[in-house]
Amino acid sequence: MALSKKPVTGMKDILPGEMRIREYVIGVIRETYAAFGFTSIETPCVENIANLSSRQGGENEKLIFKILRRGEKLKLEEAQTEADVTDSGLRYDLTVPLVRFYSAHTNELPSPFKALQMGNVWRADKPQRGRYRQFMQCDIDILGEPSNLAEIELILATTTTLGKLGFRDFQIRINERRILKAMAAYSGFAPEDYDTVFIILDKMDKIGLDGVAGELTGHGFAKEHVDRYIRLFAGLKDTKDTAAAFQNLTDTLTLAGVLDEAVRDNLADIMDSVRATKSSDFEIVFDPTLVRGMSYYTGTIFEIAMPQFGGSCGGGGRYDGMVGRFTGKDVPACGFSIGFERIILLLMESGFQVPSQGEKVAYLIEKGVSGETLRTVIAQAQQERENGCCVLVVRMNKNKKFQKEQLTAEGYTQFREFYKNPLK
Repeated sequence: MALSKKPVTGMKDILPGEMRIREYVIGVIRETYAAFGFTSIETPCVENIANLSSRQGGENEKLIFKILRRGEKLKLEEAQTEADVTDSGLRYDLTVPLVRFYSAHTNELPSPFKALQMGNVWRADKPQRGRYRQFMQCDIDILGEPSNLAEIELILATTTTLGKLGFRDFQIRINERRILKAMAAYSGFAPEDYDTVFIILDKMDKIGLDGVAGELTGHGFAKEHVDRYIRLFAGLKDTKDTAAAFQNLTDTLTLAGVLDEAVRDNLADIMDSVRATKSSDFEIVFDPTLVRGMSYYTGTIFEIAMPQFGGSCGGGGRYDGMVGRFTGKDVPACGFSIGFERIILLLMESGFQVPSQGEKVAYLIEKGVSGETLRTVIAQAQQERENGCCVLVVRMNKNKKFQKEQLTAEGYTQFREFYKNPLK
């Protein structure tokens, strides 16, 4: 039986054209984030299964690629539960590995610590446009900074990066987990029901306000609580001025005694500071329906909304309680992740071309040239390379026209041909 030429479902091969764009984007990301003081780190792709299954990863914990125990530790004949045969798994995001990394090396790191991490993650998810089972993530995190300076810096660094890649007219949607909880408390929901309420609210974009109301009622929540909850969102929906909507909502919640004014003021300060200092063309808007699925978020949450994609192209938030799960002592932490694969998809669909980084020359050598001629050609190519040119040395194909067309598509602008019997 012939071997399969196709990648495993949910994985993909990356052709040279896409690879050039990916490498360019990675370069822009590293350069821009470095200018904001972020330092590159790297963590293993395999994590302890207990860390990955700590009930902090939300729905992602159902999508873990688990790894069997190895060697003598794998005793299938004695196994009674999954835990008996599994002790590790492929990371589903970069946040859990980062927190473990920080917990292990706190004494060796500055405070606050600004980390940049790029690498593949794996989720046993249903593949779709812009979503794969193996994909690149690009995260920046600030650990040890309790103030909203962390959120402001994360948003500005990320939006500056997107601006350098040519993105315009996108949105940063922002919310606060404590405002979400305040809205639920104001409506009469019990704290133990908040997670269920938020899971349903997170479907707002797909099922609408009426759909959310129907699902909440279907879960057995009191009609008066559901109606009061829905009225909060209906009032916001009718207000085009998002700043006014934010003020009206938070005034209602603070007057009702379910929201601390400091929470409102903190979020307002983040939005005002970003608007006043941004260097890219985007809008930051308050979105009370923004939930974010990770249960480890404790405060501010945000997402990138691209009109070209119709969904989130990145997001993040504050997770002050996560380090304490490892060390017993909470450390303020906040992070932002760019949806790398979706950014690449949008660039490719728009016909993005990597800016020229010097002249690209192709040397086409006819088969049968003498060794002396070949050495002369290679020496010439070496000289041009030392002078800053990109020089490709290849044999000349029979269909030279098609060969040149392919090389032109790869960015080669000049061709030099060397023949066995050069024309005189």
